[in-house]
Amino acid sequence: MSEIRTPRLLLRPWHDDDLVPMADINSDPQVMRWIDDGAVRDLDHTAEDIERWEEEWDEEGFGLFAVELLASGELAGFTGLSVPEFLPEVLPAVAISWRLGSQFWGQGYASEAAQATLEFALQDRGLDRVISINQIGDNASENISRKLGMVPEKVTAHPVYGYPLRVHSIDLTEFEA
Repeated sequence: MSEIRTPRLLLRPWHDDDLVPMADINSDPQVMRWIDDGAVRDLDHTAEDIERWEEEWDEEGFGLFAVELLASGELAGFTGLSVPEFLPEVLPAVAISWRLGSQFWGQGYASEAAQATLEFALQDRGLDRVISINQIGDNASENISRKLGMVPEKVTAHPVYGYPLRVHSIDLTEFEA
């Protein structure tokens, strides 16, 4: 697994001591509002998530990075790449996603981490297209997708929960332009 440094962040592999701070992030209803059914996740569920994210690195050659603040060493959350198997209509595709603790919102960290991840996807991993999938109404995530240069591609419904989703995309030629 790779590491990426940005001016303020380290995108890195998961460490054992990331479990508790990531579980704290996942237990915040504000953070989880736009994810799946909005339910918070406990320590055990977070441990399962991290294990699955690490397996994706082995299987796909990409996955979710732990996002650490360089100044303090704090875990801010994650950003990374995954195959959005929950939404078969967009496959084959690789999606970029992010989740930061609410205390880290509004400081540009998610955009900074997502930009580095997008560059990693298109330049290092050789992907020719990346999507983002945001629940309509999650304006903060929609703004990050736009900052990445992604354009709205389609609106669809979550296959389990039924709420509307917007799919944004960018391809290598748009990224390089």
